[in-house]
Amino acid sequence: MMGHSHALSGVVGWMAVVPLVQGTEFFGLSFDLGPGEIIAGSLVCAGAALLPDLDHKSATVTKTYGKVTEVLGEMLGFLFGGHRMGTHSFFFAILMGVIVQLLALWSELAVQVFVFLLIGIALQGLGFGLDKNRIASGIINALATAGITLALFSAGVNYTWLGLAVAFGVILHFLGDMITKMGVPIFWPLWKKRIGQGKGFVTDGPVEQKVMTPLLTIGVIVGSLYLFDWPALLPEY
Repeated sequence: MMGHSHALSGVVGWMAVVPLVQGTEFFGLSFDLGPGEIIAGSLVCAGAALLPDLDHKSATVTKTYGKVTEVLGEMLGFLFGGHRMGTHSFFFAILMGVIVQLLALWSELAVQVFVFLLIGIALQGLGFGLDKNRIASGIINALATAGITLALFSAGVNYTWLGLAVAFGVILHFLGDMITKMGVPIFWPLWKKRIGQGKGFVTDGPVEQKVMTPLLTIGVIVGSLYLFDWPALLPEY
């Protein structure tokens, strides 16, 4: 799927699991998710849902932070066997989740930096910016990302679930790619066969444009209406 579809799937995916995990404990982590955590988790998942495509030089995520993500993408492409190989596997999802969770335990500053990076990737994937002016688009993205990150920090958002959200976002990515014709090797490196290859729809074809993207957009709207107590959140006049 294309970047915007992956990003939308991250938002919808997080909103879908919030009612399931709310008030529970998972791997020793307590899920007490208020409006701030729902918004933060949606954006984190949206950004993480683009990470596997770092192995592609033309992907949205690879272009987000210029040379930094381009070089990182080249490294990942080399280490994980090229596009839609190792980065589209459970191994990569677990690896990213563990790394981020360790960062969350190590440093609050590291958490905020990683959240900033993921939100920036999410906004880029969701289409915020100017396609014809990369400099202006970068400035808009950075300002919006900084504002959202600061607002979430000021609201006291608890990011103890960050690693799980990142792993979940990565899994949502390759689950989305499994329903396209290329398929993905989700059991790499143990088994490199692409699951779903030749059986799905064409990436950026009519099914994705006219069915998947509209359905995901509707999912975001429905999730927002269901999860947020709008009368309590909106100011009274």
